[in-house]
Amino acid sequence: MVDALTQKPPPTRQQIIAAAQEAVLAKGFSGTSIDELIAAVGISKSGFFYHFRDKTELAKALLQCYVEEDNRIFDSIFARADELSEDPLHSFLIGLKMLAETLGDLPNGHPGCMVAAICYHEQLFDREVRDINAKAILGWRQRFRERLDRISTVYPPRNPVSLDDLADMLSAVADGGIVLSKVTKDTDSLPRQILLYREFVRLIFNPPPS
Repeated sequence: MVDALTQKPPPTRQQIIAAAQEAVLAKGFSGTSIDELIAAVGISKSGFFYHFRDKTELAKALLQCYVEEDNRIFDSIFARADELSEDPLHSFLIGLKMLAETLGDLPNGHPGCMVAAICYHEQLFDREVRDINAKAILGWRQRFRERLDRISTVYPPRNPVSLDDLADMLSAVADGGIVLSKVTKDTDSLPRQILLYREFVRLIFNPPPS
């Protein structure tokens, strides 16, 4: 293990992004000021503007980092699920179980969704930020739609269902579960919602009993 005293602090840009993410997820983008961020990081205002032209550019960086991290988590979890089963349905169910376990292991619950935070106040942002947000949502739809397509070729749905809607449902369940966990102070509610989605997928595709 590397001695903590020998570790270099992250670059200031990353420190600003980390501080901003915590603040934005806690109280929204409009409630987060540049002054509080420079105080949290310990830099001057000119130091902030060296890295970010304005708050919109900061929002863009925040969103890109958030989406990249979510994609990294999805890549890791579902690649491992594919290693554990070659059956497309079983692999997806394994991945969803692993996703629920990952979310359940967070010590204080999920901190929040940056995509949702920006969507709720999209009037504050320019078109580029809104387009990044939309691209993230559509990218997750495509990611899970591809898996559902593979499943449906082996296990035709037992009831008519839009695979796009079923793919979007995972994002809707995840974001709704984050809100639910925060309102109820129940950190286990998010992983439970993911597991319910998992059971719904199983019911849609599992063949009827003989």
